[in-house]
Amino acid sequence: MRVVIFGASGMVGQGVLRECLVNEGVTEVLCVSRSPLQADGVQATLPQKSKLRELVRPDCFSTQDFEPVAAELTGFDACYFPLGVSSVGKSEADYTHITRDLTLSVAKTLAAHNPAMVFIYVSGEGTDTNSKTMWARVKGGTEDALLAMPFRGAYMFRPGAILPKHGIRSKTAAYNVLYRIFYPVFLLLSKFPKIATDTETVGRAMLRVTRDLPTERYWNTAAINRIGR
Repeated sequence: MRVVIFGASGMVGQGVLRECLVNEGVTEVLCVSRSPLQADGVQATLPQKSKLRELVRPDCFSTQDFEPVAAELTGFDACYFPLGVSSVGKSEADYTHITRDLTLSVAKTLAAHNPAMVFIYVSGEGTDTNSKTMWARVKGGTEDALLAMPFRGAYMFRPGAILPKHGIRSKTAAYNVLYRIFYPVFLLLSKFPKIATDTETVGRAMLRVTRDLPTERYWNTAAINRIGR
């Protein structure tokens, strides 16, 4: 299986990337990002790096046009999309441009050139098109649009609290501090499958969903843990 990942340098993305690299059924992983993984401090800790290929697009947030590299995005079985930014300090228009517009631009190109692809989008617990909360509303609209696209299967992952494993760190320094301070709390939460999961489980769940093609389209924390552990 050939997999493409957007957002592999983030905490969830690192977990998904690692599970793809150690999974014997995955033969190639293409990571698409604005900067090389090595520059983000990711690549040095990865196993099975011979499977890994990178496509660096520094202007992807601004141009949001992937047709020029469509040939490099062709022939894949799955796309895992944990790419996301915080809504803090952003207007709804700016957040929508980065979150929904970028995601749908990527998805449109992939769907056109990979008709048998499975697309898995990571939104988050609380995502709802009708929510009064801006980020939840924008991501809910993104989910709806993805589900309407002609993929072989499209799945929405909505995890709650996520515990990093295997030395994975967030790109946000403040989050790493919080994880260190509250690690015992997060560890306790991980015992409750309806509340928390971890980066390893999320990655394994994505691979399992890709293989099994279940009818369930929305995956909350409990569902992710059920299939990924």
